[in-house]
Amino acid sequence: MGSFAQFHKRSIADRDNFWAEQAKTIDWQTPPQHICDYSNPPFAKWFVGGTTNLCHNAVDRHLKDRGDQAALIFVSTETEQEKTYTYKDLHLEVQRMAAILQSFGVVKGDRVLIYMPMIAEASFAMLACARIGAIHSVVFGGFASHSLATRIEDASPKVIISADAGSRGGKVVAYKPLLDEAISLSSHKPKAVLMVDRHLSEFAKVDGRDFDYAQEREKHLNAQVPCEMVESTHPSYTLYTSGTTGKPKGVQRDTGGYAVALASSIPNIFQGKPGETFFCTSDIGWVVGHSYIIYGPLIGGMATILYEGLPIRPDGGIWWSLVEKYKVSVMFSAPTAIRVLKKQDPALLTKYNLSSLKALFLAGEPLDEPTAKWISEGLGGTPIIDNYWQTETGWPILTICNGVEKAPSKFGSPGKAVYGYDVKLVDDQTGEELTGANQKGVLTIEGPLPPGNLQTVWGDDARFVNTYWKTVPNKMVYSTFDWAVRDEDGYFFILGRTDDVINVAGHRLGTREIEESISSHPNIAEVAVVGVADQLKGQVAMAFAIAKDASALGDATACLKLEGEVMKVVDSQLGAVARPSRVLFVSALPKTRSGKLLRRAIQAVCEKRDPGDLTTMDDPMALKQIQDVLG
Repeated sequence: MGSFAQFHKRSIADRDNFWAEQAKTIDWQTPPQHICDYSNPPFAKWFVGGTTNLCHNAVDRHLKDRGDQAALIFVSTETEQEKTYTYKDLHLEVQRMAAILQSFGVVKGDRVLIYMPMIAEASFAMLACARIGAIHSVVFGGFASHSLATRIEDASPKVIISADAGSRGGKVVAYKPLLDEAISLSSHKPKAVLMVDRHLSEFAKVDGRDFDYAQEREKHLNAQVPCEMVESTHPSYTLYTSGTTGKPKGVQRDTGGYAVALASSIPNIFQGKPGETFFCTSDIGWVVGHSYIIYGPLIGGMATILYEGLPIRPDGGIWWSLVEKYKVSVMFSAPTAIRVLKKQDPALLTKYNLSSLKALFLAGEPLDEPTAKWISEGLGGTPIIDNYWQTETGWPILTICNGVEKAPSKFGSPGKAVYGYDVKLVDDQTGEELTGANQKGVLTIEGPLPPGNLQTVWGDDARFVNTYWKTVPNKMVYSTFDWAVRDEDGYFFILGRTDDVINVAGHRLGTREIEESISSHPNIAEVAVVGVADQLKGQVAMAFAIAKDASALGDATACLKLEGEVMKVVDSQLGAVARPSRVLFVSALPKTRSGKLLRRAIQAVCEKRDPGDLTTMDDPMALKQIQDVLG
């Protein structure tokens, strides 16, 4: 295959021939006639004229050679269930679900909203939609009614698929009341609601609208539903970005480009092979769950683990026990989860046979160096590979593509630009490209975006253009809204959101830079830094930290001592200009359910403003703690 540098260069310089080769990794009913139509920038159409189906590529095409192989492994430590579905089993269940949807009148192009916990039926629902050409929109299970209502309003689904409840840490979260309220709040009313009754929570049924999945499934046990072959550019799904203000942005994904991108990424990025097992600990409500719990591993002929539960229940070794039991070769998680495991008994990391594991991939938020080192050492040198991407891109922008050419990781860096991505660092003032090493700029991608990236914002092309694209000298670029630097070796380091930049007396500081420095103190487990308005300096940095050993913070004097130590660390690493005005200690930080820090909410509390929409927050008490320590 040659070097990765050559591989990447060809993906940009000889784009159409490169992607024509990658397109051969999936099945097409009609081969593409035109690889990339970029006649109307920034809208890119990939594999024009080709017809295919996501479900066919994820399930049906594997029946001949691996029908009896494990495809979906459902594990719930919440309900103590564990069940393996072969490709044949999955094929049957998806057809049954597809037949149910068709009985409700769902046809190609209709939307189906999926509001479910991490159960096997959720994957059947996603694949069934893809099978019949319907467009699914998965909403994270347990989202509050108002957030769910805005997504129902925007997607206008013909059918909603849900469950009575989810469970988290042994606590039942009833979904049906939230769903009923959301439907009442939305002007759009679905034709039918299909309910999976897990017998976790009693719920009221709406006559004529609500249907029981088990009863409907019985009617379609022998269903034979062929795959609806669709144009490559046909939308496969919409997924709403979290943390949006006003109307949520529905990221619209195509079919053919997405299938090719995922099929290519499994061997080239994740080193996955048919017959192996992929364990992604995300949730299907997020893009990582779409790409690397459901579609990617199955398209790659792998078994995929669908896990419902916490990483520390029944104990902090549960994930590693699954790696051993199912001989997981590729694992994908988030830095937040690893920081949670950091507080558990370190012996749990060496209790299980993890020899099948080729690498642990981490994404979702920047990976701090102390956490990366801790898990790398704990797993006995298993490669820890950071990767950086977005809901909008659908697959990694930056990482190490060890499937193309082995390369070392650098702690604190997600790696280099992935093939297909023409990544540029741009000066935010002049729009000029920054080509030198260690120059700080906005991370952008020159159009066209590669296959698998968003086509547009659902129902709002103008918003797609106005939100993401800007014209810099002689080119259109997509903005990630993230600051970054690139070192002499081409490795990128993400410094934080462009809107998380702190301007202290004219000095521009990325919150990530300060957080990284504070995290290097031996008694700091986690930290969030925000810029707070200051009359003298414009802004000052305020830090909220979780101590590894909280017993050392028994009184105010001890807190001030640790605060002073942390400030000295920042002084020595970044200089006094980056020193936070305060470092205050809490036991939890406000985050979304997907593990992203709610920096804007923290900032609002510090500035005594309304923190705004907090429906995605996991633990409301975390924000109250910040209010309390501020006094």
